[in-house]
Amino acid sequence: MTGQPDAPFPHLFSSIDVGPITIPNRIVSTGHHTYLAHENPSEELIAYHEARARGGTGLIVTEIIAIHDTAMFSGSLLTALDEDCIEPYRQLVDRIHPHGTKLFAQLFHQGRELLSSTSGLIPAAYAPSAIPNERFHIMPRPMPVELIHDVIAGYGRAAGYLSRAGYDGFEIVANQGYLPAQFLNPHTNIRDDAYGGDFDRRLAFLRETIAAIRTAAPGKALGLRISGDEMDDLGLSHDTVLDVCEAVADDLDYFSVVAGTSASLGGSVHVVPPMGLESGYTAPYAAAIRARTQKPVIVTGRINQPQVAEQILAQGQADLCGMTRALIADSDLADKALNGNPEHIRACIACNQSCIGRAHKGLGISCIQNPVSGRETSHEVTGPATRPKSIVVVGGGPAGMKAAVTAAERGHHVTLFEATPHLGGQALLAQKLPGREEFGGMVSNLLGELERSGVTVETGRYVTMDEVRHLNPDTVILATGATPYVPPFEGRDERHVVTAWDVLNDEANVGASVVIADWRADWIGVGLAERLASAGSSVTLCTNAAMAGETLQLYTRNHYVGRLHKLGVTIRTHVRLYGIDENTAYFQDTLTQEPVMIEGVDTLVVSLGHQAVDAMSVQSGDEPFEVISIGDCLSPRTAEEAIYEGFMAGKEV
Repeated sequence: MTGQPDAPFPHLFSSIDVGPITIPNRIVSTGHHTYLAHENPSEELIAYHEARARGGTGLIVTEIIAIHDTAMFSGSLLTALDEDCIEPYRQLVDRIHPHGTKLFAQLFHQGRELLSSTSGLIPAAYAPSAIPNERFHIMPRPMPVELIHDVIAGYGRAAGYLSRAGYDGFEIVANQGYLPAQFLNPHTNIRDDAYGGDFDRRLAFLRETIAAIRTAAPGKALGLRISGDEMDDLGLSHDTVLDVCEAVADDLDYFSVVAGTSASLGGSVHVVPPMGLESGYTAPYAAAIRARTQKPVIVTGRINQPQVAEQILAQGQADLCGMTRALIADSDLADKALNGNPEHIRACIACNQSCIGRAHKGLGISCIQNPVSGRETSHEVTGPATRPKSIVVVGGGPAGMKAAVTAAERGHHVTLFEATPHLGGQALLAQKLPGREEFGGMVSNLLGELERSGVTVETGRYVTMDEVRHLNPDTVILATGATPYVPPFEGRDERHVVTAWDVLNDEANVGASVVIADWRADWIGVGLAERLASAGSSVTLCTNAAMAGETLQLYTRNHYVGRLHKLGVTIRTHVRLYGIDENTAYFQDTLTQEPVMIEGVDTLVVSLGHQAVDAMSVQSGDEPFEVISIGDCLSPRTAEEAIYEGFMAGKEV
């Protein structure tokens, strides 16, 4: 290790040799599909990576790059199929290298893990054997030997093109059940030829792929990204992965270790692990591979703070840390940590809402807390306002806090009023849900930004529109939020009918048998069910959706619904609340219109969405100042819209 032992995070900010390449520090932005480009790097993608290089990241591994015509995993996919790709990739390289950051490429073929296509038609999927994919419901076609040879050659061709573009290294994507892992796995490779059968023959595809890349791109670093455990009974086990890594270690410069598999709903939770999983939980897998192979290891999995990364490195569990979502939340993470300001870092809360959540919708990646992320070409705050203004922000939830911070950063004089004693709004309730405790980190991040921005904050101060008029502001930003929506229904005023907010604020005496009426199908219903079941209640979650947590990002949803299954929560779908009497809750099946009755109910918890608190906007008339409504007081939605609208309001005033 080189570096300054007495400096902040001495392990994290030491250089390291990975094969022939020296990486200036141990912070890695690992490969992740951004949906910011198609075929070749776009200016949006280049600006996105350049922001992280400028912020001090040591190594950037660009997202999956298809190496063959049969590797079209989804839309907006980068490719390296012919020489025409060299110049576009060189433009990316030339924007990253001046910052001292090294650049590796992920070489990719998905095999049977086929997500989507740009045409809307499902192409043929090719894999070692005709073993169906459980998650995407794809039956692949067994690869003829000629196709295997051509795909292996494709890895080499792509590496050659990217080497000529100036990339420093390459990474074979064998993690989470993609094509190389399918060859390694006896459950997905039942061939009986040179590429399947015993362990050595299952290794042949990977060995030949490594050789093809080495031949085409000499003098470059080469690594293998692999799941330390695929976390599925039909996936690669930890012991098998150790044997694989040991077998190919002499031919590689490093390993990049994650967990899980794309092939199953439970295994795919680990592709982008939600906040319910422990920070750095994959480190033991990395440590085992490092010990077996004696090669540098990158570990990725919920490493959201430099303190977590430093501990992993100091304990010898890994040599570099993938901090991808942490860098999506704050591209300047490395510089802030190096300069002794780790408390200034906007810590990732692993909500998955705007990063992988947007990507799974085919939209460009961003961050719930950082609207600039992924929008660097259009949304960066470029400088101070031409004329400082007096800005009043009413409401101290995430929307109001973000608006106040952003406006103050532009040089405006900002006063923020919050009626309650504490800033944070509904995020303070969200953090009370099990497995969602880190959501409070959003509030902590915004509180720090407020303090540093010089915003005048008055809590416990309810202001009226008349009071605001007397302040004579240039602009008023209304962020007054929302309250629970409880529509009329039979039995609504019964004492055993309570709201989700009542439960979270410990203002309700919940009985032994609980029914939750859940309209939003979001965090609240799922979280309440877990909280009450964990406390000993018998819980039935009745959701007006096709599945519990339907509106959540799928890895997040699957993780938390799995927790409900373990707790024995009964889940009823496609039902709307009709009413309740002394001990029976009445619902209606939204597919058949048939009645659904649940008897023996002690408490009905209603989680039926929110209604805007918009009295001030209604009262505003022909004002001498601009009035802007943002967040839930404009229309109740999620924290992503609230923070985005707060940012845009602060940016544009």
